[in-house]
Amino acid sequence: MMQVQITTMAVLAIVTLLLVALSGGGVGASGFRRTATAGGRYKLQSVVKEYANKQGFEAKLAVSPSSGNDPLGRDIGSLSFIARIEKSTRLRLYISDAAKQRWEVPQSIIPRPTLSSDLEPATEPVLAVTYTTQPFGFAVTRIATGEVLFNSTPPADGSAKFNPLVFKDQYIEISTQLPSTATLFGLGESTRSDGLKLKQGRTYTLWTTDIAALFPDIDLYGDWPFYIDVREGGTAHGVLLLNSNGMEITYSENSLTYRIIGGVLDFYFFPGPSSLDVMDQYTQLVGRPAAQPYWSLGFHQCRWGYRNVTVVKNVVENFRKANIPLDTMWNDIDYSDRFLDFTHDEERFPMKEWRGFVDGLHANGQHYVILIDPGIGSAYDDYQTYKRGLEQDIYLKTDDGKPYLGQVWPGPVVYPDFLNPNATPWWTNEVQLFHDQLPFDGLWIDMNEVSNFCTGTHCTWNGTIFPDGITSCYLQCTDSYTNLDEPPFKLNHFGTHEKLGHLTAAMTVTHWDGTTEYDAHNLYGMSEAVATKKALTEVRQKRPFLLSRSTFVGAGAHTAHWTGDNKATYDDLAYSIVTVMNSGMAGIPMVGADICGFYDMGTDELCSRWIQTGAFHPFSRAHTIRDNGNKELYLFPKTTVSARKALGLKYQLLPYYYTLNYYAHKKGYPMIRPLFFAFPSDPETFDVSYQFLIGDHILVSPVITANATTVNAYFPKGTWYNMFDHSQIISKGENLTLQAPWDVINVHVNEGAIIPMQEGALTSTAARKTPFTLLVALPRNSPLSSASGEVFLDNGEDIDMVLKANQSTYVRFKTAVDNKSGTLSSHVEHGEYALQERWIVDKVIVLGAESAVSVVDVNGKPSQVKVMHKEHNLEVSGLGLAIGKEFEISWTFA
Repeated sequence: MMQVQITTMAVLAIVTLLLVALSGGGVGASGFRRTATAGGRYKLQSVVKEYANKQGFEAKLAVSPSSGNDPLGRDIGSLSFIARIEKSTRLRLYISDAAKQRWEVPQSIIPRPTLSSDLEPATEPVLAVTYTTQPFGFAVTRIATGEVLFNSTPPADGSAKFNPLVFKDQYIEISTQLPSTATLFGLGESTRSDGLKLKQGRTYTLWTTDIAALFPDIDLYGDWPFYIDVREGGTAHGVLLLNSNGMEITYSENSLTYRIIGGVLDFYFFPGPSSLDVMDQYTQLVGRPAAQPYWSLGFHQCRWGYRNVTVVKNVVENFRKANIPLDTMWNDIDYSDRFLDFTHDEERFPMKEWRGFVDGLHANGQHYVILIDPGIGSAYDDYQTYKRGLEQDIYLKTDDGKPYLGQVWPGPVVYPDFLNPNATPWWTNEVQLFHDQLPFDGLWIDMNEVSNFCTGTHCTWNGTIFPDGITSCYLQCTDSYTNLDEPPFKLNHFGTHEKLGHLTAAMTVTHWDGTTEYDAHNLYGMSEAVATKKALTEVRQKRPFLLSRSTFVGAGAHTAHWTGDNKATYDDLAYSIVTVMNSGMAGIPMVGADICGFYDMGTDELCSRWIQTGAFHPFSRAHTIRDNGNKELYLFPKTTVSARKALGLKYQLLPYYYTLNYYAHKKGYPMIRPLFFAFPSDPETFDVSYQFLIGDHILVSPVITANATTVNAYFPKGTWYNMFDHSQIISKGENLTLQAPWDVINVHVNEGAIIPMQEGALTSTAARKTPFTLLVALPRNSPLSSASGEVFLDNGEDIDMVLKANQSTYVRFKTAVDNKSGTLSSHVEHGEYALQERWIVDKVIVLGAESAVSVVDVNGKPSQVKVMHKEHNLEVSGLGLAIGKEFEISWTFA
């Protein structure tokens, strides 16, 4: 915090009062204090309320008189400032117009404590707030160390140049000082050409946009105004600005500046101190990620261009013949009649044959997902979905009260208002009616930024339907050019400062309660995901799976996500790795990319490298555009080999992934993580953008350049074992060159881990029926060592993913080894479910066992199991131990 002078006894008295009130007695322990400086746009006028339970206060801010006309508009004269310690690990700071209510993210989208709700007593708050009176500014500090995490007051020494708080109707500006030790990650979805870490000198635009992911460094499908700041030593904290209006965030050398075109300042601070702690604290607020069904972690195949059901059947059969795993088959809009949602083309997808195909998938333990778009075709008198929506009055409206007309694949369309409480029952009914005909397992909601091939405030249609697939606008549209369409501050939208309504719904369009699209635009995809999750849960009575292109913070509580319309290039392969990790840090852990690229064909080598990477993302799907030729994995020789190998390992690791899915749902932890999550004290990991961890223990080092036969990979300090051949690397914390010919995938497990695995299979259903192997990774050359791991087991489809008797089993494994002996033991919670499923642990592989073994005991008794020792690795097989019962395996070194 900048150094300031306390100039009067009155101010000092207030300082002492607030510190005592908020810390429980000791001045300086915790709380809020104010200091004074000269100048600035706003000043703190008065503290108007102090909260009970010593957890915050409310104050009034007044604007200083200004001269001249400001092109950005008039300053709001009086602001309300509220500081609340909502939990010991969550601080909320709120600034808005003191005289009237402004737009905020609705509770229906992100349920959360209101400003009037009671606070939970925070006996030991981690964060504190200080403030300056004029110019008004605040700072958030970590109580234990005094470290400043966020400081909106410009420094007196000029070390960071930014404005004090600016608050107008359509322009809000606020900044924070940043120390040289700050390293930032996050801030919205965009295709990052310069890696994972945020870069100084860059501006990040947050505005949900239908633009291909192959265009780097501009606004994309997701609005995630949240970042993680990792400081020297690895201590992390998170900052969320809960605001759905468009914004730009500029990262300068010593500061971060928000420029927002509406709404309120509603900041939440999460103190960590680890990155996983930040994710836990953040998702407590925005929503825990949805539990994903077991089958969704397997491989998925899609193409826009599967023109009939026979083609789709053949694709599924060809995967089987090629011995490549396939859990889920998808159809893009090809199945539909005239591109209309909840319809089918009876000539190309006759319902009887189509239904038989889906029933056949289910009989084989496979699944089926179809696409629907939010644009509801309005050109056809026989389209009942549209008519029922009209009857329920659930479409977005123009200022004259008529449904807003846009254009997407069906031609003229109207858009459901998913903020309207009547929209979800209507949507659920449409899902139910179609599911009654075709029992699909999941829904893919696309084009929901919301996409529009036209730009205009009012559009009409002359009755002409153009050929399928036309993307140029043929409606007759006019623009009103209001301050909503073109606000005083122009976002760098589309990378060209386009109007906000460019290729989306007009900003003057209204929702059911009068909310304008100007305020709610970034929430459209999120609101559709909320409605779709409710619909799928009610209709199928199973754990829902849906995939959404457009997202907001908290979307992970409802949907999976993919990185969008990419291209078949090595650059796009690299971008996808960054976006997958960035999505996980936004609280959307079920994520992946279109493997081998959506646009263009790509080479056999590229597709081979891409499946070597994409197989290990939580959501693993190949998808391509109809303009390409077919490029299923089995069509290319190298890609076929790599798919068998990569997906073979992925399917063996499904119990590990599913346990990560459990922790994502329970704690908000990403399944795919940057290296600094597990190795925060190693600063070299901050710059690793193109390797990723599966959980904390398995490191994937992909090839992301053409014609490469090696890959340069960073290995944090410790022993790492190759997951394929169990060869080892002992790293001091260094970059190493790994051999990577076209058929080699570099996947390594770190010391200290016990990885639960099953056998490979062509479906997750089949893999779940196989025996377990426990892979134990010990450090080399250590006289005393240990490892641990866990597995969560349930039927993979129950709506609730909870640890509960007869419904699920949780097992924790521990290994302890010295230079004479070793033990592996299990601790079981609710083992009855695993016993019912008859799962067994049949094999244990101990990597790093220094000597041959002379005796193996199981549960204290000598065992006749098979024992092998080769090159510092111990393998014990034939165990036949029920995973639902606690056991102990011990061995003595020869």
